[in-house]
Amino acid sequence: MSDLSTKQKIINASIRLFNQDGMANVRLQQIANDIGISVGNLAYHFRNKEAIVHAINEQLYEEVLAILSAYRLYPNFIDFDYQLGLYFQFLQKHPFYFIDLLELERHYPSVHTDRQVHIGKMISQIRKRFDFNIQRGTIMPEPRPGLYDRLAHTIWVLITFWMPQNMIKGDNSSALINTCFKEMVWDQLYPYFTESGIAEYERLIVPLLQQNPYDR
Repeated sequence: MSDLSTKQKIINASIRLFNQDGMANVRLQQIANDIGISVGNLAYHFRNKEAIVHAINEQLYEEVLAILSAYRLYPNFIDFDYQLGLYFQFLQKHPFYFIDLLELERHYPSVHTDRQVHIGKMISQIRKRFDFNIQRGTIMPEPRPGLYDRLAHTIWVLITFWMPQNMIKGDNSSALINTCFKEMVWDQLYPYFTESGIAEYERLIVPLLQQNPYDR
């Protein structure tokens, strides 16, 4: 077994256990037991839990960058809907990353700092979508100064806390949750569509939202 494969198994097991039990409740012994190695072997690759968290953060950073790079791939509303799907997949794979926000902030400040960079890029990208679609004539000009800045922040909040609130409510149908997730984000934008924007939304997005989620 190579060092790289062992490290990746440790990372994968840690993510799975963090999702299952919460970051604060997972111990090195539990991670080692999960992949069938000794704690000493685990410590050879990662000296402590903090080192594992940092390794996970590096991996998630690459995944977030991939999502952010999926921007302006399509010249219409499909672009945002596709990116929302990528965000949902990320939420589904790493719920601990959103549920354990305070744990990350209090005990892993450098990871929290990296996360703040991601947040800034995400909100900025959402905000740029307003300007792009204003130019296309699908979203109306900003009704009052700062509204679209606040709306971009609201959409970020919705995306970030979607999975935790669903877990609190006990919703567990991932396919249906995905549809509701997208609909709720689009609902934030709909009041600001022009007639052209409404027509495009009904032509391109509504059929996607009305599909049987289990056929996707």
